[in-house]
Amino acid sequence: MLNLHKAEFIRSAVSAADFPRDGRPQIVFAGKSNVGKSSVINRLLNRRAFARVSAQPGKTIHINYFSIDETIYLVDLPGYGYARVSRGEQERWGRLMDVYFAEQLMTLGIQIVDIRHAPTADDRTMANWFLQSGVPFVVIANKLDKIKRSEREPNLARIRETLRLPEACPVIPFSAEKGDGREDVLVLLEACASGGVDVAGGA
Repeated sequence: MLNLHKAEFIRSAVSAADFPRDGRPQIVFAGKSNVGKSSVINRLLNRRAFARVSAQPGKTIHINYFSIDETIYLVDLPGYGYARVSRGEQERWGRLMDVYFAEQLMTLGIQIVDIRHAPTADDRTMANWFLQSGVPFVVIANKLDKIKRSEREPNLARIRETLRLPEACPVIPFSAEKGDGREDVLVLLEACASGGVDVAGGA
């Protein structure tokens, strides 16, 4: 079992030279700037402010690495889709993502979307990057606590349809606020740590 209490920030990568290449599994988190990505990571680790929760979306333009139990990395990609970020920063973000995906260091891709809304064009682009990478891929539908129970299944179906996900790709309803879905994601992290995860991947 992973010791989630043994978690530490390792580095912020601004170029390929900064990427760890020690063979540890890398579980990659991506999502729009305001989707609660840091809050999801904090909930998974049960640490209130481990991953930075910024009041200013779009400020994280590095790839942040966190070591868990000296066994796996949680890789926090820069948030995307924030309108106030300059075109130059958007292009820099795109180049950094291109380089990271080309390195094929990823073990599992996790995209976080807002269960309340249909995924955006940026969300679709990000999902395509994950699917085309060929690695196992899951979607976390965050902010479950913000919708009625009757909205849950229709909203999950809308996410799956909009992102054009293969049937085998899990969409996990999640609440960073309440903890719903946490155990489902931890099962995937444990599987990565032990050498294999059985979820959809590939274009």
